[in-house]
Amino acid sequence: MRILGKDRWNVFELRSLLGIVSPDLLAACTTEATGLDVVLSGFFSSTRIFPNHQPRTEHRLRAEAALARLGIGQLAKRPLAEMSSGEAKRTLIARALVHDPQTLLFDEPGNALDIAGQVGLRDTMRELSRAGLGILLVTHHVSEIIPEIERVVLLQSGRVLADGAKEKVLTDETLSRLFGISVRMFREDGYFYLHA
Repeated sequence: MRILGKDRWNVFELRSLLGIVSPDLLAACTTEATGLDVVLSGFFSSTRIFPNHQPRTEHRLRAEAALARLGIGQLAKRPLAEMSSGEAKRTLIARALVHDPQTLLFDEPGNALDIAGQVGLRDTMRELSRAGLGILLVTHHVSEIIPEIERVVLLQSGRVLADGAKEKVLTDETLSRLFGISVRMFREDGYFYLHA
């Protein structure tokens, strides 16, 4: 397996190039952590600021800038426990952006989001992609695949079922085989949708 074009990595070097947005990270954050704490934890590859962490002024400025970039600067002092799912998800995206990575990995990003939150998340992913960030998306929901994503890999039982250009992989036949039921695919405004 190659990651960002290389077979082997020093994990500390890779960590600076890759930002991760995962519901697992959110679950690991303490409820009293504020938005700023969560974003600062990205510098330490942790889920909160521990006593041995010493965030510098530069770290705080970059964390505040990441929050502002996503339009959530007001969440800096708000405890995570008081945030909506969408606000918490955007805070995790700011955490992933804080060290200026080349690529963002979104793992099941739409989980626990209402429709407005899902649309906002897709808009954010599109803005980040247009700004030059690589987007790697892991999802069960075809509708989360933003138009900027060109290549799709479908996995079934731990094996690659299909790999290639989005238009060639996202077909009625392939997706019916993937999900084990008959589905129909339709496309609207660059997005793909399934109908069973």
